[in-house]
Amino acid sequence: MNVNQAPISLYGFLRPKPERADEVKQLLASLVEPTRQEEGNLEYHLHEQEDGRLFLYEIWRSQEDLDRHHEYPPLRTFLDNLLDYLEELPEGYFNTMVSTYPEARGESA
Repeated sequence: MNVNQAPISLYGFLRPKPERADEVKQLLASLVEPTRQEEGNLEYHLHEQEDGRLFLYEIWRSQEDLDRHHEYPPLRTFLDNLLDYLEELPEGYFNTMVSTYPEARGESA
């Protein structure tokens, strides 16, 4: 990673429709390992909250890497039909990291 290039973080909560909760959880869980293998992915984590919401936390080397990830066919289908799966649009946050990412300091992630 270029030390002058700040990683991009994307994180947020998704509230699946009750009747689709298991399906959404399985779909997102199935994306974890393939996403971690994508070029430019630095972190990708899926969490389940006690109230049934799902929390995604991602870090990407660049905006271009994140854009490429969003074209992955199973993810693209999900994104194109969000409100078929979710009760509401995700509560999401997209930011440039201020803190130095470990790889930028020459350490392994």
